[in-house]
Amino acid sequence: MTHLFKLHLRGGGHLATFCQGFTLAEVLVTLGIIGVVSAMTVPTLMQNHQRKTYVTQLHKVYTEIQQAALRYLTDNNAVNLIEAGITSQSKANLFITDNFKVIQTCENNITPCFADSYKSINGNTVSGYGTSYNAYILASGAAVRPGYYYSGKGGSSYQNVINFLIDINGPKGPNIAGRDFFDIGLYADGTLDEIEYNNPLTPPISQETREELFNRNCLTGKYYGCFGKILNDNWEMNY
Repeated sequence: MTHLFKLHLRGGGHLATFCQGFTLAEVLVTLGIIGVVSAMTVPTLMQNHQRKTYVTQLHKVYTEIQQAALRYLTDNNAVNLIEAGITSQSKANLFITDNFKVIQTCENNITPCFADSYKSINGNTVSGYGTSYNAYILASGAAVRPGYYYSGKGGSSYQNVINFLIDINGPKGPNIAGRDFFDIGLYADGTLDEIEYNNPLTPPISQETREELFNRNCLTGKYYGCFGKILNDNWEMNY
């Protein structure tokens, strides 16, 4: 339907008369275009938003652990975490219980603090991560499993003292390695960085090495190797 509009001037006159309107077909075509564009862009926008949320939660856990490690070094007047006293699995457990508000403890079995199973970013079921450890849910909602790694794994050749299995939102989904599920090494100097099993790494780990670990592990279905890529990309999840 077309509508006529008249523009009136003060004093009773009018300037012009014109018509304006849209046919039903034009409206339907416009709505169709909007629908197609929305269908193409909204899922991507939602995915990007979710990834930013994952990174924000991961960064929070990362910051809390790193600050706790630095306090631990200072309180014990030590140059590294081994000298400070983290020399066993029980001491690794105490690092969590003494430095964080724990709202749930899962003794000798990481479930139900963690999910029963996890997928990799390429859809495979991941395995091989230690499940017969104590795990904890922190006040933030994140689940952490500290695994003492220094002794018995090559001694001083390994600088990662604790390997933290982390689920940033506990057993909630999506339960995918590299999304909400990570394995991160706490090194003797108190830094957190990428790890690779059976490959002793010494911080600072270069960007090139992180990229190699990402391609070799995260992209091939393992549950580790993703964190270094996020560090390289300035806390963006670009994979």
